[in-house]
Amino acid sequence: MPVLRSELQAYLSELLDVSNISDYCPNGLQVEGCEHIERIVTGVTASQRLIEEAIAHNAQAILVHHGYFWKGENPVITGIKKSRIATLLEHDMSLFAYHLPLDIHPSFGNNVQLANTMGWTIEGDLPGAVGLLGQVDGAETGASLRRKLSEVLNYDVLHIGEDSDDIESIAWCTGSADNYLQAAIDAGVDAFVSGEISEPTVHLAVESGVHYFAAGHHATERGGVKALGDHLAKQFDLDVQFIDLPIPV
Repeated sequence: MPVLRSELQAYLSELLDVSNISDYCPNGLQVEGCEHIERIVTGVTASQRLIEEAIAHNAQAILVHHGYFWKGENPVITGIKKSRIATLLEHDMSLFAYHLPLDIHPSFGNNVQLANTMGWTIEGDLPGAVGLLGQVDGAETGASLRRKLSEVLNYDVLHIGEDSDDIESIAWCTGSADNYLQAAIDAGVDAFVSGEISEPTVHLAVESGVHYFAAGHHATERGGVKALGDHLAKQFDLDVQFIDLPIPV
């Protein structure tokens, strides 16, 4: 059953509390397509490949975590940006994108979804960051947690720390977020999980003794947009298809 684009936009804006979240990109409808939507493709990033997949699925809209028009980027619509937007406009397809609102949502957020997937108990927010604090599920060591993360996320997780160390308390923030390692250290947890890693992060993890797991930017941020899409499918009786296009980081 089709839903009006404007109705879907208003519903998502309220559900994700967009107006109360400061971000460095516009959240919501980024490219306007046709008025009626009955089929949506969801994915992590609005790449050209995802747009082509949406066309193949005859979708009227795409819903992603990483959209366009980031703060500080060149605002002109040329090159790759032109190509992507031109394709959307040619097919009268809407693009909805939600960044921080989809990281921190208490039900559909990437951080909550990672915890649900891994079976971690959430105990609160990570002070000074948009991450969370909690406990792992059962007895874990550095090696076993790396193995479990790799299996669950289908990603070769990088672990900085001793394989034999016991891990009970944990902090995490999906995406890049390696700059939140110090917040995790200050919180006194055994381990911190994020998506990416940088050179300084390695030294900080080794010298602090807090385990660091780089579990993939894409891999850790699949959960939120997929959960949100599943919700929209039920809420509006829509055909929603999650398309996973894994990348190496």
